[in-house]
Amino acid sequence: VVREAIIAACLTAIMILLFLGSWRSTLIIAVSIPLSILTSICILSALGETINIMTLGGLALAVGILVDDATVTIENIERNFDEGKDLHTGILDGAAQIAVPALVSTLCICIVFLPMFFLTGVARYLFIPLAEAVVFAMIASYILSRTLVPTLAMYLLKSGEHHPAEPASWNLPARFQRAFERGFEGARARYLSLVSACIHHRAIFVPAFLAVCAVTFLLIPWLGQDFFPVSDGGQFKLHMRAKTGTRIEETAKICDQVEESLRRVIPPRDLGAIIDNIGLPYSSINLSYSTSAPIGPMDADILVSLLPDHRPTNDYIRRLRETLPHEFPGVMFYFPPADIISQILNFGLPAPIDVQIAGLDINANHAFATSLLGKLRRVPGIVDLRIHQVFDQPKLHLFVDRTKAAQSGFTQYDIATSTLVSLSGSFQTAPSFWLDPKNGVSYSLVTQAPQSSISSFRELDNIPISGKPASKPEILGDVADLTRGAGMTVISHYNIQRAIDIYGSVQDRDLGGVARDINQIVDASRKNLPRGAQLIVRGQIETMRTSFQGLLGGLALAIVLVYLLIVVNFQSWLDPFIIITSLPAAMAGIVVILFVSHTTLSVPALMGSIMCVGVATANSILVVSFAKEHLAAEGDPERAALEAGFTRFRPVLMTALAMIIGMVPMAMGWGEGGEQNAPLGRAVIGGLMFATVATLFFVPVVFSLLHRKPAESHNK
Repeated sequence: VVREAIIAACLTAIMILLFLGSWRSTLIIAVSIPLSILTSICILSALGETINIMTLGGLALAVGILVDDATVTIENIERNFDEGKDLHTGILDGAAQIAVPALVSTLCICIVFLPMFFLTGVARYLFIPLAEAVVFAMIASYILSRTLVPTLAMYLLKSGEHHPAEPASWNLPARFQRAFERGFEGARARYLSLVSACIHHRAIFVPAFLAVCAVTFLLIPWLGQDFFPVSDGGQFKLHMRAKTGTRIEETAKICDQVEESLRRVIPPRDLGAIIDNIGLPYSSINLSYSTSAPIGPMDADILVSLLPDHRPTNDYIRRLRETLPHEFPGVMFYFPPADIISQILNFGLPAPIDVQIAGLDINANHAFATSLLGKLRRVPGIVDLRIHQVFDQPKLHLFVDRTKAAQSGFTQYDIATSTLVSLSGSFQTAPSFWLDPKNGVSYSLVTQAPQSSISSFRELDNIPISGKPASKPEILGDVADLTRGAGMTVISHYNIQRAIDIYGSVQDRDLGGVARDINQIVDASRKNLPRGAQLIVRGQIETMRTSFQGLLGGLALAIVLVYLLIVVNFQSWLDPFIIITSLPAAMAGIVVILFVSHTTLSVPALMGSIMCVGVATANSILVVSFAKEHLAAEGDPERAALEAGFTRFRPVLMTALAMIIGMVPMAMGWGEGGEQNAPLGRAVIGGLMFATVATLFFVPVVFSLLHRKPAESHNK
């Protein structure tokens, strides 16, 4: 993330230098980036936040936006210099003219993050630190643009220096910038003719523009939905479950064979290390923190870490899902979440999909779950399907003949205690300790029959039974019968009721598409549920649904808040409406870039959409405020719209390109874990690209359409 921020800052500075052609102006603008970031970090520290992937992601996201206020200020100061004003007057007038529009633009960007504080669940804890990082940096950037930037301009800039003589032939950067300036002026002249044509044909242009935006929304069903994008953390966890009842030493042998298979699939140049964790964790506390749901000695977690610059981890997982079941028939394999983000998003579950059957009749529920499992296997994109609860755990049932036991003077407690001591040791029933007087260490003393002496039913029958001192010694076979059977290895409850869980993951398909197919099968199967049972879909599917509802509500609320904020500033209902007419284009741009880049609609993408509402209106505010000034002075709305577009063409392009270029490193998703915030950057880039076109063309046309000439209005 730090690397992304540095790259974004360098690219933004180069772009500003290209447009302004002055290293002094570029230096003044670039200074605001580190100062704003440091200010935000100080405030975050005071609030108790830490430097983590989300706060750093917010700062990296804000790099391109931080130069907005300073860029507009410097550009307006230089425009005042072009009008012949002296240094002191040009700086004061240039800073004062855009003080209020820049403040409103900054507040528009900040206010869209307000709905984030009303989110619930995991999305709240992930995105509030990101929102705080951006908001604090933006406020600091505006304050610096009102104080430090004019002060530095006073010392570094000189009036009349931005029209130097033709550079020398050896000064290639200056010659390149001069050529760029000539090309830019030509592009601005062509823009003026284009926007003039759009204003004169506004009856055709406005409906056509809105129709194009509306058509792009038809692409939404093809985007797909995911709660969060899959992150390549350079490691994965393979959970292996041998046949139920397998001893732990046999499980270890199978793990060795699986490791050999892993080394055949993953080449040495990519393979870092393989670590096995076999059986159940020793402590119940460790078991409660496990995310792979082991249930016995036949389970094993195989953690594989890859070297830097490895091939995509999902490619290896996909191959292993195909090869391992064929190489090891009868052994179950699945891939639980390995990185911390996926584990948090699963809320401790071993899979993102959890179809749960809860009820009193556990056997009937198991039969229904088995039938439902077969139907779910036909859903495209779903993998690692299995029933978590195992019903074939080998067990020995001990049936005590109470009459014989009573005749010998034994109770059920005596028989159970004697059997437990022989098989598991006395530590379970009567823990004893010996304190070594030399070193002060306590050692547990355990009485237990050697495992080698109990290896058959006959030897089990010969276990001695002891009880009260008056009772006659007996062996287990005299008072009880042993029979083989099977039962459940793990018993799960949800709201007191016994529950059966069908876990599954997703591969090569979006979670939203899989969820739709699962919900159709679940709804069709409800009529076959055992009496009194409940069928519920849990996991990431439910969390994604609630998070999407909250974020879509936040998007609508952000638009309303931005509109009301502009209404308060402009003291008008019409001009704020003209400003937000660029938002349909911004939303259309988000849909288009997500579709073109094969990015699914996810929580980060919706977060980028909310942020784009504030960013997209910032440039429109500059255009409309300038157009209002010209309208008040000249009274011609068409002329005012043309002058506003032509005059604000450079600052609009500069600020938009600065934001877009600043988010390119994040949108590329470079580095391990970079995929998490890539949809956010892509959404902002797509929205800004289309919103900039709308700001330069659609907004002036709408302004000229809704602001009629005084004479025209009087006649009507």
